[in-house]
Amino acid sequence: MASVDALLKDVNIQGKLNEKTKTILSKEATAFLALLHRTFNPTRKALLKRREARQAELDKGALPDFLPETKHIREDAGWKGAPPAPGLVDRRVEITGPTDRKMVVNALNSNVWTYMADFEDSSAPTWDNMINGQVNLYDAIRKQIDFKQGEKDYKLRTDRTLPTLIVRPRGWHLEEKHFTVGGEPISGSLFDFGLYFFHNARELIKRGTGPYFYLPKMESHLEARLWNDVFNVAQDYIAMPRGTIRGTVLIETILAAFEMDEIIYELRDHSSGLNCGRWDYIFSVIKKFRQNPNFVLPDRSAVTMTVPFMDAYVKLLIKTCHRRSVHAMGGMAAQIPIKDNKEANDAAMKNVYADKLREATAGHDGTWVAHPALASIAIEVFNKHMPTPNQMFVRREEVNITQKDLLNMNFPGKITEEGIRKNLNIGLGYMEGWLRGVGCVPINYLMEDAATAEVSRSQLWQWCRHGITTADGKKVDKAYAQKLLKEQADELASKAPKGHKFYEAAHFFSGQVTGEDYAEFLTTLLYDEITTVGRTTAKL
Repeated sequence: MASVDALLKDVNIQGKLNEKTKTILSKEATAFLALLHRTFNPTRKALLKRREARQAELDKGALPDFLPETKHIREDAGWKGAPPAPGLVDRRVEITGPTDRKMVVNALNSNVWTYMADFEDSSAPTWDNMINGQVNLYDAIRKQIDFKQGEKDYKLRTDRTLPTLIVRPRGWHLEEKHFTVGGEPISGSLFDFGLYFFHNARELIKRGTGPYFYLPKMESHLEARLWNDVFNVAQDYIAMPRGTIRGTVLIETILAAFEMDEIIYELRDHSSGLNCGRWDYIFSVIKKFRQNPNFVLPDRSAVTMTVPFMDAYVKLLIKTCHRRSVHAMGGMAAQIPIKDNKEANDAAMKNVYADKLREATAGHDGTWVAHPALASIAIEVFNKHMPTPNQMFVRREEVNITQKDLLNMNFPGKITEEGIRKNLNIGLGYMEGWLRGVGCVPINYLMEDAATAEVSRSQLWQWCRHGITTADGKKVDKAYAQKLLKEQADELASKAPKGHKFYEAAHFFSGQVTGEDYAEFLTTLLYDEITTVGRTTAKL
């Protein structure tokens, strides 16, 4: 194995470091990141090229299907995923959120079973957010995260076991431009995973859990294979037994839905199941089939979890996971309590209850909430309908999902000007926050993140591209979209405090809603705007 000094050759860190962050980016940790980059970045780049080739096929009208070359994996009932790891047997309610210090304390103090600390969709990847997030998790694991903000003390509770920590690194498509090896930026995935694993894996084991991850945005089992290879090299590097790491894969792309068995198979010894990443899944359906008029979806409010393609996706995920003895996790409740309107709040909480009831009775082993106040609702539902730590024994053997089921877009719904304006507001609101370094934004009592902004952006693009007519007879074209965009930007800007970035957001958004240009991800479109590359260079 190469020495630390050899691995550090041609490594450059661009971004401010203080005493705490220098500890995180120690020479040893930096060398480990360089090793991961040199070992795996060529494969990562090849897989991203493969995504482009598949998109080109879909643009010509091809439709995905279950892979004939992996049929033997799907049909072999003998193989299983790993048994649940310590701290992951019972996951009935998981809270998610970014890694700022206040959020970490509040999440770990919540009455839930796990906390997914998010470097991805709910975090804007500024250098400070990413590196300080690592500091915060390092401190939280060692229970040295208490701090004071103004008159308020933030302290970890001591009256109960804290939730198990799970970390979501960025997806394979994102880079960390502040850390380069030979002039090439490291993958955001490898950066987030590598620092967290290197510093905390042994400490987590010592404290009774382990290094656990949520893996986002994958489009094939080959991308899961890459993660499995990363896990093996990382464990070997620190002489940790293989299988110690666990990864839960978010099935949030339509292509991955056709490869659920294969994804679990690739991660077998490291698998802790699959999750229904509902909003990204809807985004993926629109994105992948954006050129196909048969996949034009109605207003987002009409695309519920009970429409055919979403219902099929949920049923297949639960059946697949339980057949392989791993967790099938439910989706996000993004509601925020409405404190000044009891009637509206009661209605919102009733919807949360109904959504969690659907998940629990369908066979999910747990669910997500975005706000601590929703945890009690989810707990009530799952305690009543799942008294056991999980329900992997619910086999769903009656389920038989076909290609047509996963691609069935036949359900009622309208496209309205109100839906267009809502999409514009969500897209503008999220992008404006992102440009200020904020990765999740409360809008109309929902916590919106990159996934919901992507649904909004992609629907607007799709409606313009296909020249649809709204329910009240207005044709959606470039001029109409730009007119409504300006109106919504002006309205939001008029109510915003000084220093807002709504017009900057509108500038970027305007190129994405006319059915012409289409960025792969909003996050890659905006990333350069929030980086500090070239402004400051740190020495190791």
